[in-house]
This record gives sequence, structure tokens and C-alpha cells, in this order.
Amino acid sequence: MQRFENLNKSFINGEWVEGKSQRNYEITDPYDNSIITTVRLANVDQVREAFEAAEKAQKEWAKTTPGQKREVLFNAKAFLESNRDEIVQLLIREAGGTVLKSSFELMLALSDLDEALKMVDKTYTPKDYPSVTPGKVNRVYKLPVGVITSIAPFNFPTHVGTRTIFPAIALGNSVVHKPDIQTGITGGSIIAKALEEAGLPKGVFNSILTDIEETGDAILTNPQSSLISFTGSTAVGRHIGKIAGGMLKKVALELGGNNPMLVLSDADVDHAVDIAVFGKFLHSGQICAITNRIIVHKNLYQDFITKFVDRVKGLTCGDPKNPNTIIGPVINSRQADKIMGFVDDAKKAGYKMVVEGERNGNVISPFVFADVPNNAPLACTELFGPIATIIPCESDEEAMRFANDTEYGLSSAIVTGDIEKGERLALDIEAGATHVNDATANEESNVPFGGVKQSGIGRFGYEWVIEEFTTSKWVSIQAEKREYPI
Repeated sequence: MQRFENLNKSFINGEWVEGKSQRNYEITDPYDNSIITTVRLANVDQVREAFEAAEKAQKEWAKTTPGQKREVLFNAKAFLESNRDEIVQLLIREAGGTVLKSSFELMLALSDLDEALKMVDKTYTPKDYPSVTPGKVNRVYKLPVGVITSIAPFNFPTHVGTRTIFPAIALGNSVVHKPDIQTGITGGSIIAKALEEAGLPKGVFNSILTDIEETGDAILTNPQSSLISFTGSTAVGRHIGKIAGGMLKKVALELGGNNPMLVLSDADVDHAVDIAVFGKFLHSGQICAITNRIIVHKNLYQDFITKFVDRVKGLTCGDPKNPNTIIGPVINSRQADKIMGFVDDAKKAGYKMVVEGERNGNVISPFVFADVPNNAPLACTELFGPIATIIPCESDEEAMRFANDTEYGLSSAIVTGDIEKGERLALDIEAGATHVNDATANEESNVPFGGVKQSGIGRFGYEWVIEEFTTSKWVSIQAEKREYPI
């Protein structure tokens, strides 16, 4: 693990370079605040250098053969697999994820690579369409968009990076990537090292270790990039959308969520509790698709609360390095303060607290509030922490209305004894995904992932990300001499 911790530099044009800022940043373990490594931040000039290198390298990379692209991706996969244990341990330290979460994240990153390998041929194989003009062939090619800006958050730093980076490279694009500096090693440097060892040509992938205070909007406003891929808050997503719109750049934005889980009148309560515990408390609730509202039919309400409370009280909280830990730390003290602020506000509002957690450093054990109105601030806020909000409903129809009464639309879940009804109702929930008899927090690399309303634009996942990261080029071939009317 030590050799990865030493990758505390930006990776620009195939070289590991010290930042030229006058500022250092200490990446720390959110559990005990110990220093993992110190980074000299990159400055605006280095951001510009990265985009210039990416633009130059992309033109040659797009011309390489499918075999060359596959070789690089296969080699990158081999590197990640051979260093699996070290990467998982660093994810635990840097992101504060438990052993379960960190192992799952690396599995997702490898799955992203597998799906990217399937995309390599997509920019080499055109599709023909009929023409009304005699002797004409209409041929449509998928071409890379060029340089892609990638910005990833702290919560799933490796996977959220790889779901953009590997497909982008497979499709012939180059990438300038900015991980959250709090998870700069697992979110950027390890990916850069894997691609460097894999033989990726210089400049095709660049990882910038910096922060907004240092570089401002330079990562967004550069003229070389054609697309911005961002995962993070809706507020930042709106800012990116405004800049991208003004520059006519494409965007792929996966933003916030207020994800409902509906426990319908015919649900199995025990199963619903299993789903809710996993869907709410995985990674201490720090997931965009985590369950934010648990909406329970009145006939099952008390039974659900009794069993849910019993399960929640038994969850192990503490050091994420302990394999038995279910809830580890949140990412930093500011986030912990914010979460405890939500708790204080809920107490002042008089909501019924059926489990009272506590804060120990950045570790917050679960809080559970019951009898919360669906329009209460606690239910309308993306909590991003281990706070469960349980909302009673009078009917299944009211549960559906509650589910859609939000500006967000990322993920959702329906628990029911009637699978056909669950699938039918799933189509009426305004969200990018609805999971019947499963948790809201789901993601797989071969299906579309993204939101509607204020939860984003675009979709990740094969084959949908191909549409995001390519542009369609129409080439017509007039094989027979055409007679023109003038």
C-alpha cells in the first residue's frame, strides 16, 4: 500500500509531476485523522497543460487499432486485479469505506473495465441506412467526441472515475480527470498508475490533484474539452450546466437524490427491513442512490418500525478496517457537523426519534426518525449520512404520490408481494431507476444509470454511455451517377 500512497503527484502527459501551487493538501484517514500523504496541489497552468496534452494525444489515440486499445485495457485490468488487496485497503483508509463497501467498489471498477472492452469496436463499425436516392449508401459512424473532462466525488472515488474513464478511452477519447482531493489517490492516482503500466500513450489520460480554491473553473472552461462528465451535488451540477451550455459542451451529470423506498400493503415486512437496512446504511449513507425516505403503508407501519429499530440497534459502528464494521466514518468533520445539524433540526421540529445515535469523531451511529411528514425538511433534504426517515402512508396510491413529490429523480424502490404490480408501478415513479424488492442503492456496469428532474442528465453504463461519449457522423456514398434537377 505504501507505494500507492507515494503516488501523491498529478499525472500529466505521461509524467508524474509535482504541483506548482504554493499550497499543500494533507489527505487524511477520516476514521482517526492520521495523515496518509501530502499533496502539492496543481495550479491553473498545469490544468491547461493537461488539456493541451490530451487534445494532442487524442487524435493519434483515436487512430489506433481495436487490438491496441484492448491490449491497454486488458493490461490495466490485470494491474488492478494483481493489486486488489492493496487498493481495497487504501480505499478503506482514504474514503473511510468498510471492507464490504471497498471490496464492492473495486469489483464495480473491474466491471466498468469489462464493459469498456466491449465498446472498443463501436467506433470502427459503421451502420448503413437506406436512402430515397437511387445508388446512395447512407453510412453512420460513431466517432469519439475528443477530450472529456471527468470530475469524481469522494464517496465512490475509484468506481465513479472508472465508469467515465475506461469507456471514454475505449471509444477513442482522451481524458482529463479531477478526483476529489480528499480521495485523490484512490480516485485518480491508482487509475493513472494502472493505465501507465498498461502502456497507454502519453497524454491520453491525465489526473489532476488540485481543488477549486486553487484552479477555480479552469477544469470547466478550457477550450479543448467537448464533454464534461460530473458526479456530485445538484448545485454544482447546475453551475457546470450553465458553463457548458454557454460553451456548447455536452454534459453527463449524475447529481443528488431523495430516493424513496415504498413498503406497500402486501409487502413482506421482514424482507422490507432487510432491504431498508442495507439501502439506508451502506457506506454510512454517503451514496447518491441511498434510501432517503422509507414510506410504509399504515397496516405494516408499527411492525416495520419495531423490526427495523431492532436491526439498526445491532449494527456495528467504528473502525472500517475491522471486517465486522458496518458503519464507518463519514468523510470529514464538516460533513459530520452537517449531519448532526440535521439531527438537531429534527429534534427541534419534534419528530419522533426511535433510535438515538451518537457521534464519536467522524463516526456517527444511526439515528432513526418516525412519523415524519413527506413534506418535512428532514424528508426533503438529501441527508448523505446515517439518518433514517420513516414516513407513514394511508394507501399504496398515497405512497406513489409521496414518492414523486420531490424535485429529485435518481433511484427508487418498491417492496411488494406482487411482482407484476411492482413492475407496473415502477414505470410510474419519476426516477432513472426503480428496483422491485431490492434496495435503491444499486448499480451495475451493463445497464443505464442516471437520473431525471434535478438528479441529472445522461446515462452511464454500457451501451448507453456510448451515446454520451461519441458523436454520430453521417457519410453518404453516391455509388451511381445522380441526375440533379437543376
